[in-house]
Amino acid sequence: MSASVVAVNISQSKGERKTSVASVRFKEDHGIVDDAHAGKWHRQISLLASESIDKMRKLGLDVDSGDFAENITTQGLDLVALPIGTHVEIGETLVEVTQIGKECHNRCAIYDQAGDCVMPKEGIFARVLRGGVVLTGDDVRVVQC
Repeated sequence: MSASVVAVNISQSKGERKTSVASVRFKEDHGIVDDAHAGKWHRQISLLASESIDKMRKLGLDVDSGDFAENITTQGLDLVALPIGTHVEIGETLVEVTQIGKECHNRCAIYDQAGDCVMPKEGIFARVLRGGVVLTGDDVRVVQC
């Protein structure tokens, strides 16, 4: 099974769910143009597998892509198994995995509803090495581990 992008998501402010859009533009060493988390740091974009979102659905939550504040929702790739430093092509772009999971300082609404959240354990973060446009349906491919 090949891996692909099932949704691209952005938000104007940090700490909120992201909204799915038709496409996003990755800017080298910046992140996604018009996304609140973009900037010159190691967590320029976030990725979460749709398989992780499905785990929360099985707990009875009505959740979808972007609800965990991820920029890119993928399918068919075990994101948390990727070592830090892995290079991944997303459509025409190239990113480098910089962090796996994150510490949640404040419990989010998802955690309050389900008693758990997948983003701190199964979300990954990356910095943009090569910019370009990313669309729903684009291929996701590991090019260097």
